[in-house]
Amino acid sequence: MSHPAVRLVEIQETPLDVAEVLASVEGERSGGVTLFVGRVRDHDQDKDVVGLDYSAHPGALDTMRAVCDRVADAHPVHGVAAVHRVGSLDIGDIAVVVCAAAAHRGQAFDASRDLIDWLKAEVPIWKHQRFADGSDEWVGSP
Repeated sequence: MSHPAVRLVEIQETPLDVAEVLASVEGERSGGVTLFVGRVRDHDQDKDVVGLDYSAHPGALDTMRAVCDRVADAHPVHGVAAVHRVGSLDIGDIAVVVCAAAAHRGQAFDASRDLIDWLKAEVPIWKHQRFADGSDEWVGSP
């Protein structure tokens, strides 16, 4: 069973809605809400990126829920949310959105940082970058 503060956890092929993620954690008890939006950038390691693809292991959603539960257990939050996109993304597209709501800003910042850091370290979602020079690279794959 999920922690009651975990409000939204999804992996989806459609564009991410930042307003939906933010709305999922709203509440009168929260004096601080932090939102992180990860976008596809046009470069990596001094190479021009033209696009990328994200792939997820079939167990990735369960792992993402477990990470959200752990963040909610570790921090005094009223709400946490995490949504990650899979499929083919272009430069500027939103790849991931995480959000944390707590009574105070420091608590929300701490929870949000742990949420994105733990998600990136533990959830089996892999990035395949395509570069302008015709080369490519897998990031985070086993």
